[in-house]
Amino acid sequence: MDAYGKMIDGAEAGADLLKGLAHPIRLMALCYIGEGEMAVQDLADNIGTTQSNISQHLAKLRTAGIVAVRRQDNKVFYRVANPAALELIQVLQKTYCPV
Repeated sequence: MDAYGKMIDGAEAGADLLKGLAHPIRLMALCYIGEGEMAVQDLADNIGTTQSNISQHLAKLRTAGIVAVRRQDNKVFYRVANPAALELIQVLQKTYCPV
């Protein structure tokens, strides 16, 4: 594959990542799990939404390959699976979430 083909592939991968991130709840969830693995209910409590709502957003992130899941007993834990997403989230946090 030539350089142009690689650029097209990279642009498509970047656009897909941005589409996956393009919602405030998904961004907030990634800010939390970027710090370490979290259970769904803990994410819902921290973000101020329902477990059902956060689960729908996490499912989109999972489908996009941005997060991965681990089940333990009756809890579901999420972690960031895509290092590029984690880097992007860190930049967004510095810019938009000064704490």
